[in-house]
Amino acid sequence: MNSVIDVEDRYCAHNYHPLPVVLTRGEGVYVWDDSGNKYLDMMSAYSAVSHGHAHPRLVNVVKHQAAKLNIVSRAYYSDQLGPFLKRVCEVTGQDMALPMNTGAEAVETAIKAARKWAYDVKGVEDNKAEIIACTGNFHGRTIAIVAMSDEPQYQRGFGPYPAGFKLAKYGDVDDLEAQITANTAAFLVEPIQGEGGIVMPPAGYLKACKAVCEKHNVLFIADEIQTGLGRTGKLLACEHENVVPDGLILGKALGGGILPVSMFLAKREIMELFTPGDHGSTFGGNPLAAAVGLEAINILVDEDLASRSASFGNYLVEQLRAIDNPIIGEVRGIGLFVGIEINPAIASAREIVESLMVKGILSKETHETVVRLAPPLIITREQIDWAITQIKDVLISHHKTRLAS
Repeated sequence: MNSVIDVEDRYCAHNYHPLPVVLTRGEGVYVWDDSGNKYLDMMSAYSAVSHGHAHPRLVNVVKHQAAKLNIVSRAYYSDQLGPFLKRVCEVTGQDMALPMNTGAEAVETAIKAARKWAYDVKGVEDNKAEIIACTGNFHGRTIAIVAMSDEPQYQRGFGPYPAGFKLAKYGDVDDLEAQITANTAAFLVEPIQGEGGIVMPPAGYLKACKAVCEKHNVLFIADEIQTGLGRTGKLLACEHENVVPDGLILGKALGGGILPVSMFLAKREIMELFTPGDHGSTFGGNPLAAAVGLEAINILVDEDLASRSASFGNYLVEQLRAIDNPIIGEVRGIGLFVGIEINPAIASAREIVESLMVKGILSKETHETVVRLAPPLIITREQIDWAITQIKDVLISHHKTRLAS
C-alpha cells in the first residue's frame, strides 16, 4: 500500500472512495502520479477543471493577484469583484449575482432567495414556502440540501430535516404542475442530472417546466453547477431549449480548476430583496477568487470552449455508441458530459474505472452502474481517439473474463 494513501486513510474521514492513485501534478488534460505515471483526466474534478489543469492564463492571474490582495471580506469593496460579477451577468443574461465559494453554498443561497421572494413578493404565509426539486437530484450535501434528496444514503443518519421541500418526477412536467400549490416558491432543477448518472430529461422538458412556473408564479431555478460554462456544448445547458431561468446557480468551472468559486444569479427583483445582514460569506467574492473567476469566463469565451465541447462531445458519443460490447447498456450525454451505463450482470462500473486507470485514463463510477466521462473542454480529437482505444480494450478484457468464468 502506498504510504501517502495510508496517511490519508488514517487521518481523513472516509467520506470518499478514491481510486488508488496519488496525483502530484497536472497540465492541460493530463495528470501525473507520485511514480511519474501519466493519465488522461476524463473527470475534470466533476467538471471543475473544464479549462484544463494549470491553464497558463489562470496561473498568471493567480500569481499577479496573490501578490497584491487576496482576502479582505465583503466588509469592504475590492477592485476585482464588480468587473467579475458584471461579466458573468452579461454572458448569462442575469441582472445581479451573489458570490459564494462552493456549489452547495450557492444552492443554499438560492433556497434563501426563493423563500424570501415568496414571502416578500408572492405573499406566501410566513414559514409556509415550499421548494420543489426533482427525483434523483443532487444539489450538494448540506442538511437542507439532502432534505430534498431521495437517495437513502444521503439522508441516513443525518435527520431530522427541515421542512418545505417536495419532489416532482424528473422529466415529467405534468407531475411538476401537480405538485405546485399556492405556497410554492420555486422549482429547482438540474438541466441534466450529473451525479444521478448523466440522466437527460425528454426534449422540451425545461421549456415546458419554465412555462408551468410562469403560469403559477413560481421561480424557475436552474442548478448549472456541473452543466454550466460550456460543459454541454452551450454556455449554459438551459440554452439548448432557449430557457432563461429566473435564478441560476454556477460553480465548479467558475473557479478555473484553481479555486472554489460559486454564485447565485437572478433577476433584479429577486436579488434586491437581500439587505445587509441577510446573508454573507467571509470568503465569497474575495479578490483572488474574483480575479480567477473573471479570467475563467474570459477564457471560455476567447477559446470558444462551448463549441469545442459540442463538436468533440458529439464525436466522443458517436465513438462510444459504435463500440459493440454487451457490457455497455447505454451511452448518454451531450457535449463533453457523457455517461456509459454498465451492464451489472457482467461488470461493475468500479471495476471498469479501476481497469481504465491501469490503462492511463482517470474516470469515476456513479452509483456502481455508470462510468462518467467529462474531460477538460480543451481535449483534442486525437486524445479522444486514444481514450476510445483504451476503453475498447478494457471492455473486451472484462467481457472475456466474464465468459471464462
